[in-house]
Amino acid sequence: MPKSKRARVVHLTQVDKKGKELTLKLFANVRECLDQYQYCFVFSVENMRNTYLKDVRSEFSDSRIFFGKTKVMAKALGTTVEDEYQPNTAQLSKYLLGNVGLLFTSREPASIQEYFSGLAKTDFARAGTQATRAFKIPAGIVYSMGGEIAAEQDVPMAHSLEPELRKLNVPTTLTKGKITLENEYTVCKEGDTLDSRQTRLLKLFGVATADFTVQLVAYWSAATNEITEIETPEED
Repeated sequence: MPKSKRARVVHLTQVDKKGKELTLKLFANVRECLDQYQYCFVFSVENMRNTYLKDVRSEFSDSRIFFGKTKVMAKALGTTVEDEYQPNTAQLSKYLLGNVGLLFTSREPASIQEYFSGLAKTDFARAGTQATRAFKIPAGIVYSMGGEIAAEQDVPMAHSLEPELRKLNVPTTLTKGKITLENEYTVCKEGDTLDSRQTRLLKLFGVATADFTVQLVAYWSAATNEITEIETPEED
């Protein structure tokens, strides 16, 4: 009788070995970059999107970006004076908390800050994030943009979407082939933690509220061995 393909033995030693190899590779690459590049930046990402991060990687094709295990990257930089790889790199490791990465580059800090200060990509919010604004669907005929623009500039939402709206708890009806609402419907309020139903509705109406941004936190200079903390610009 042939062996069942489902009954496979997974050797944990092999899994551990692969994970260890990746960890050692990341550790070695970070240290190699400390020798190769003039600056090491710590950056944080809001509303992470792989597509937009790929664009950043493409822009910095002459540099190296690591966005992975923060503990491994911190260990490569050094967490104490005794184990830091270069003078003062241990001071940079304290910023490796949360959704952060490392950028190694020889470009001047002023040009790096200028690039990231102008980087902002708007996308649809994901479940679990906070709503940055309120969104309500006006009463009457339901338009494709849900009242975001004037009715004369919009078009009624396709009647084929009415069953989906009802599945998403929007109390709509079909009146003469047009989706209608008897009363205004609140999809979300500012500050709400969005669930999958709300994010689907926002996407149906083309309401993009999540901004992919990269904030520079601090950087280390090979020339001076100094750490420079970067202040976040105050919002108006």
